[in-house]
Amino acid sequence: MESRVERTVGGAIVPQMNAVVLDRFGGVDELSSRRIPLPQVGDDDVLIRVEFAGVGSWDAGEREGGYDGAFGVASTFPYVLGWDAAGTVAEVGRNVTRFDVGERVYAATMPVPRGGFYAEYGVVEAEFVARVPDRVPTEQAGAMAWDALTALSGLDLLGLRPDETLMVFGASGGIGHMAVQLARHSGIRVLAVASGDDGGALVRRLGADDAVDGRRDDVLAAAFEFAPGGLDAALVTVGGEIAERSLRAIKKSGRIAWPNGVLPAPVTSPGATVSHYDGDRSRTATDRLNAIIEASSFEVHVARTFPLERVGDAHRALNDHYVGKLALKVG
Repeated sequence: MESRVERTVGGAIVPQMNAVVLDRFGGVDELSSRRIPLPQVGDDDVLIRVEFAGVGSWDAGEREGGYDGAFGVASTFPYVLGWDAAGTVAEVGRNVTRFDVGERVYAATMPVPRGGFYAEYGVVEAEFVARVPDRVPTEQAGAMAWDALTALSGLDLLGLRPDETLMVFGASGGIGHMAVQLARHSGIRVLAVASGDDGGALVRRLGADDAVDGRRDDVLAAAFEFAPGGLDAALVTVGGEIAERSLRAIKKSGRIAWPNGVLPAPVTSPGATVSHYDGDRSRTATDRLNAIIEASSFEVHVARTFPLERVGDAHRALNDHYVGKLALKVG
């Protein structure tokens, strides 16, 4: 394993890395770049040399302290954001036998308690690390893990059969555009509720049977035109009044999957059953995801990639209109 910087502490050499850190929660200006110690590698861990990291809307909420204590672990500083990334294996723990140094991998992690991926290196339990499929560029893999696994878990929860109908609300976003592809791979008929002309074009290209603009079109009317007897299910990746009104198109016997963390939370209860859930990031889930990717034309649409030193611009861009994902180039 290589480290770019080392520091002597108490007579010992401590490997260092460049990272973007928070010393307190707050606005974009609280993000700062500096050198910090590499995370320690446990017996069951993989140390990843990060090349690309995903940037998600939840990163901004976490930066502001919205997740402080949410996982039952006290926040400590310096705090490193970043939930998903891809790169190469730099080191493995003594119990890890299925990865070799230098292999391309991607991973889903949680920034507490050991730090996230806005850094040159990140440490993750091997259970949550997967090889990057040969056909997927590392940039795409870096922005893929949590959104793709959340989409896959939602579709599992809905349990749709081929030719049943699904509305993906927020279909041109991170989770949404991956859900469209995973659903079509299973033969599900997809009505994609996207954002903007570019969002509609993206989801149609990725296989949606029909697409409507959630900000401009009458989604409810479009849904009943798509499925006159009502839709079988919905995956909601963006909350709000329009989403709740659109859910009236789901059959009373239908199902609605709503990932935890998708805000705003529903105010009124639709007729169909709503299930709130977390994405499964286990080895079983990543093995299934990789098998689908290898058997399909799956892609992660990366709208913009920012160098690590421009992480503030990436967080500001979260408030702009874009489709797909944002990413950081780290290595």
